[in-house]
Amino acid sequence: MTPKAGKPPSVITYLEMTEQPTSPPPVPAAKLALLRAERPPVPFYRFLYEQIGRRWQWTERVQMDDEALAAVIHDENVEIYVLYAGGAPAGFSELDRRQSPDIELAYFGLMAEFTGRAFGAHFLRWTVDQAWTHQPERLWVQASSEDDPHTLSLYQQSGFVVYDQKTVESGT
Repeated sequence: MTPKAGKPPSVITYLEMTEQPTSPPPVPAAKLALLRAERPPVPFYRFLYEQIGRRWQWTERVQMDDEALAAVIHDENVEIYVLYAGGAPAGFSELDRRQSPDIELAYFGLMAEFTGRAFGAHFLRWTVDQAWTHQPERLWVQASSEDDPHTLSLYQQSGFVVYDQKTVESGT
């Protein structure tokens, strides 16, 4: 992808946690359900990814063909969780355990209609706790300056600590 003319560079911040949080998890502000999507159909995954990522310029999985995407999301070491609010999909998270003993929180996000309702803190903590059931050496995630402005602080409030940053051309 070619960088957009005149667009400032993006800052990628890498965060990690090396111990499971011990503070009480946030209480959800509404009735929510969390389910693992085991071997989700590619169109359902694409729906979640595109609905959530469109605002934040997520492009990696959009550019993958169905076969390549299925190979990733159906891998036994990739876990996809869907947050439901009122019976409707509200967000998803993806834990990638393929680089054991580390786990990457590869994707995490809410659909626009469900932001600002305190769902994110609850869902993130639930996802973090789920990752720690596998006893990794560390859990890590990256945040972009193109993400929701609250993303970085949400990760830090959840126990992640910055360990690196880099600047990249936007749109790359």
